[in-house]
Amino acid sequence: MPVDRLLPSDEARDLIALTCDIADKVLEEIVDEHERDEKYPEGVFGQLGQAGLLSLPQPEQWGGGGQPYEVYLQVLEEIAARWAAIAVAVSVHSLSSHPLLAYGTDEQKQRWLPGMLSGTQIGAYSLSEPQAGSDAAALRCSATRSGDGYVLNGSKAWITHGGKADFYTLFARTGEGSRGVSCFLVPGDLDGLTFGKPEEKMGLHAVPTTSAFYDNALLDADRLIGSEGQGLSIAFSALDSGRLGIAAVAVGIAQAALNEAVRYANERTTFGRKIIDHQGLGFLLADMAAAVVSARATYLDAARRRDAGLPYSTQASVAKLVATDAAMKVTTDAVQVFGGAGYTRDYRVERFMREAKITQIFEGTNQIQRMVIARALGS
Repeated sequence: MPVDRLLPSDEARDLIALTCDIADKVLEEIVDEHERDEKYPEGVFGQLGQAGLLSLPQPEQWGGGGQPYEVYLQVLEEIAARWAAIAVAVSVHSLSSHPLLAYGTDEQKQRWLPGMLSGTQIGAYSLSEPQAGSDAAALRCSATRSGDGYVLNGSKAWITHGGKADFYTLFARTGEGSRGVSCFLVPGDLDGLTFGKPEEKMGLHAVPTTSAFYDNALLDADRLIGSEGQGLSIAFSALDSGRLGIAAVAVGIAQAALNEAVRYANERTTFGRKIIDHQGLGFLLADMAAAVVSARATYLDAARRRDAGLPYSTQASVAKLVATDAAMKVTTDAVQVFGGAGYTRDYRVERFMREAKITQIFEGTNQIQRMVIARALGS
């Protein structure tokens, strides 16, 4: 079921059409096998990069696509509707590139951004730790000054693309308190950096999520992004954009679940009628469709504010909260539409439900989003 999109330009329409074509031919054909077998999609990110889909919102001068965020997010949604794990990794790559773009020196940008945005590299974001998830200020991984560099020690957790990424945007402690965290750009092949075995997750099986371990890893001083102690403000500025990425992914998952449910409801018959013609089920599907459309509107509103240079942090939290809660509800209802069949792995809706759950957790749990929104109301 194609989405009727209101796009800002002919170029944007062409880009969405290109994305759908690639997603249908490259992703749709292999997603079920790779998710079932927990097999990494070798070559897939290269194909997306070659098409220019890995760096759409970044400036053209550094090799990005120069696209408005509202267009990029709709591309991300189309990818997620075929394969959520791939879309999450694309969103994380954009998130990982943001600190260098926003806070790096001209020399740093000239040195690293073209490669990061070329489509040949994939990035990862390394903020969380076993004891520091929502409470990012509690992180302990350290970066200690030593000669012309920093010595890294400690562990990080929940890294999408851990062990596979070409670079990691790392947040490590250089001092005390909330102003003692700094941001670094770490090459994936740094000596002293190792990774744990992939987490055994409920969903998103094809792209690994791992822990990382730094054991006296020496990092050049010019890998510091921004100033020492600026790390948390850098992290939180990137997370506003990242939350919009997750909102778009959640809408893609919800749209895919709705599509499957509508198709099944038009094929399955009971009591001599298609089940969609039974009012109880028809109304359920109507509510699902309304939830998807409403969720899409929230992320587009926040993205348009971002594109216009307006404050959008609260709107990003609203979009993340609304879209991911909607995805959980819509995918659960999709399983209900399928009845007992929906509880089996013969149909995709059970996978969509498992995938939707994580969107309520990462890039700030939905409880954190409610805190952000409440604080904005009280200010």
